[in-house]
Amino acid sequence: MRELKIIVEKHPEGYVAYPLGLKRIVVGGGNTYEEALEDVKSAIKFHIETFWRKCL
Repeated sequence: MRELKIIVEKHPEGYVAYPLGLKRIVVGGGNTYEEALEDVKSAIKFHIETFWRKCL
């Protein structure tokens, strides 16, 4: 499996995280850095299981 770099940005309302290469497709958010990171990891897993496996 390919590695993805995840960007976590701090915003006034909380944190937003997204993987490079999947921007605008997969996004996570949370009140803390850790919450946003875990949320985007879950979103990436869902995206791969739902969409990428159908292409194989």
